[in-house]
Amino acid sequence: MTTSTPSPIRKPAAARHPRGAFTLVEVMIGATLSSFVLAAVLSTFLFMGRSGANLSNYSDMETQARKALEIFAEDVRQASAITWTSSTYVTLTVNSAAIAFTYDSSTSTFYRRTSSGTQTLITGITAGTFAFKAYNVAGTEMALATAANLTAAGTSTKQLQISLEASRTTRTVATATNLVLSARYILRNKIVTA
Repeated sequence: MTTSTPSPIRKPAAARHPRGAFTLVEVMIGATLSSFVLAAVLSTFLFMGRSGANLSNYSDMETQARKALEIFAEDVRQASAITWTSSTYVTLTVNSAAIAFTYDSSTSTFYRRTSSGTQTLITGITAGTFAFKAYNVAGTEMALATAANLTAAGTSTKQLQISLEASRTTRTVATATNLVLSARYILRNKIVTA
């Protein structure tokens, strides 16, 4: 029979009781590193959210501008006559029907009006930036400041152009702006002599 007796040599304290907790220094370092990582993730999330909202604003403005210019160009090219009411209001005669294009400064909106209704083309136009430009058959820009100018432009206009600046603002995003300058559209069906 074999008997074993315990050794009188004591084991070190670390071996007898394994560590079960962190020290205060380790907790402080871990908390500091975690706060840096959390701050980086949060700022990246906010940056991506703002960029997405800004991109959405630009996309909306670009879509509106392209669609509006396409509609405007189609009507201008088919127009056989033009009547100027003001420098921001013009009426085209297309297939014997009157189509009015107007800018309303109170709503900052560009409209197309026909006998069947009103269509909103561009919204959020920056005040003071909308302008129609009229050109004669020689390509010279015509003045649209007075009633006499508007009457003369009605008989002499052969090309028409729009310029404007649209803007969109979101609460947490800087204002996005889009400058729109159309080509000079020729009134193909309007007879103008030099």
